[in-house]
Amino acid sequence: GLGADPFNRRALQRIKQLKGREAAKPILVVISDVDQIERFVAESSRAFDLLRERFWPGALTLIGKAAQLVPEEVTADTGTIGIRLPGDDNVRALLRACGGALTATSANPSGADPARTVEEVESYFGAAVDLIVDGGEAHAALPSTVVDAKGLEPKLIREGAVPWSEIQKAL
Repeated sequence: GLGADPFNRRALQRIKQLKGREAAKPILVVISDVDQIERFVAESSRAFDLLRERFWPGALTLIGKAAQLVPEEVTADTGTIGIRLPGDDNVRALLRACGGALTATSANPSGADPARTVEEVESYFGAAVDLIVDGGEAHAALPSTVVDAKGLEPKLIREGAVPWSEIQKAL
């Protein structure tokens, strides 16, 4: 995927430009550990806390109320943020090396198939990206499940790797 420092507005604008992505679409943030949550989430609901304790690290993206300092390029002026603690140890190590968090969006122009190899990333973006980390070919897997957990009643936005039935049991 394409990543940037979530507080670097120029880098965020560049990602949106590279992808041809509309400004009204928020960008996910992935974090290295739960200590990073307070940088991005203003207040977490009981449901947010229960779900992160049960399913993180893992393939669950939680939507919460964005902290005041989170740039509008991340939130798309929604006042909310999607955040995930990935299950992959190598990804979390990379996140730690990059200050604890990065944005995460698929490596493709909007509407195109996501790149699965370094060669595909290069064919989409050429020299326009600053760094490519070769973790091998990306394998087809279910996307993360996305749950709006900012209020009293969590809402399923997208069912993915974590079944909604498991989320309901955890609550």
